Amino acid sequence: MISFIFSNPIYIIPIVIVLAIFLLRQINQYQRGVMFTLGKFTGIKNPGWRLVIPIFQSMRKIDIRTKAVDVPDQEVITKDNIPVKINAVVYYKIVDSSKAVLAVEDYYYATSQVAQTTMRNAVGERTLDELLQKRAQVAEQIKLRVDSLTDPWGIDVESVELKDVIIPEDLKRTISKEAEAEREKRAVIINAEGDMIAADNLALAARKLNDVPGALHLRTLQTINDLSSDQSNTTVWMIPMEILKALEGFGKK
Repeated sequence: MISFIFSNPIYIIPIVIVLAIFLLRQINQYQRGVMFTLGKFTGIKNPGWRLVIPIFQSMRKIDIRTKAVDVPDQEVITKDNIPVKINAVVYYKIVDSSKAVLAVEDYYYATSQVAQTTMRNAVGERTLDELLQKRAQVAEQIKLRVDSLTDPWGIDVESVELKDVIIPEDLKRTISKEAEAEREKRAVIINAEGDMIAADNLALAARKLNDVPGALHLRTLQTINDLSSDQSNTTVWMIPMEILKALEGFGKK
């Protein structure tokens, strides 16, 4: 009977198809297969068709592409006792498929929990100003901690991005007022510095006019020329400086 079946191609093809369905497993290029034989880990299977004997063997496929873990909003108290909400995204990939299966029950859930606790601790060590101004530095600190904690699970954390830092509305208004006051302060300082520079320049010009003989007369003539071009009814009488000096000397006698 068996010889008859194998000698007839009509029967061989269905048998091969049935065996392929039950014994062969396909592993895609972005996957690795963790093989177990009689419950024991027996190796990693690379992409392709792999033979898996039912009952005696089993295989779990692991996706080795980069994954994103969306860390939900976390209520955190900063170092200066300000409540904030913060969320993040953790990008990671599996570099050791056997550890991801053998060392942790659910690597996705475990990575998410580690990211949450690490983020809360890292933010609690910073003031609000540091958190807002050094967001990239805080994210790098979280990445290093999460990466070190997930190394035993065969996971490589590629990056951590802090998406939002949400602060209370009343604190937003306070920060806005503080920023406005700081801008007004800078404007007053800039105006004062401008007045000081202008006063110094005027004093320097006055000294030069007084030190150079005839410079004041030339300046006076220039002023008269400017006034003469003005179309107004105002009449200006100019008194020479010599007369004023003579009158000043007469008053002292």
